[in-house]
Amino acid sequence: MTEKHYSVPDVSCGHCKMAIEKAVGAMPGVGKVKVDVEGRSVDIAFDEGVVGEDAILATLEEEGYPVAV
Repeated sequence: MTEKHYSVPDVSCGHCKMAIEKAVGAMPGVGKVKVDVEGRSVDIAFDEGVVGEDAILATLEEEGYPVAV
């Protein structure tokens, strides 16, 4: 499993947390999604052989939570 930490400035509440955990957590190959509302960040563990980082970033953006560059 690869673990990545992302800064997601638009995370601001429990709804944001639930939406991200539901969308990204449902992706094949994603093992763990931890959203830190106060820190406005997301930690994701995933199997790169099943899902690519680009797909995860695209899903976050589609949900309205783009990752800060």
